[in-house]
Amino acid sequence: MLILDTDILIDVQRGHAAALVWFAGLTDLPSVRGLVVMELIQGAQDARQVREALRLTAPLPVVWPTTADCQRALADFTAFHLSHGLGLLDALIAAIAVGLSAELCTFNDKHDRIVPSLVTVQPYIR
Repeated sequence: MLILDTDILIDVQRGHAAALVWFAGLTDLPSVRGLVVMELIQGAQDARQVREALRLTAPLPVVWPTTADCQRALADFTAFHLSHGLGLLDALIAAIAVGLSAELCTFNDKHDRIVPSLVTVQPYIR
């Protein structure tokens, strides 16, 4: 199972050729975390961009953190926030992927690589 991070969806939104080719070639729909959809909306400058974000993510299964994911995120955030700069949302996003035993498609491995059991994939060349 693949889960998309915000940066991947932003590349698709912006028409990055490699992202579009990769995304169009997927045989199984990847999942997206509800928190990522919210990040896309947060980054919108107007109502049109909100609609675009929702249209892009509408066909994708949306996953939300479980209680166990939140507990894992708290443990990881506590352990790695000060030492490695792990952010709150990154901890939650990583915990969801770990909880689902999914691969996280992202280029944001600076903070994510410290999270135990998290598997990340850079799905195309930027």
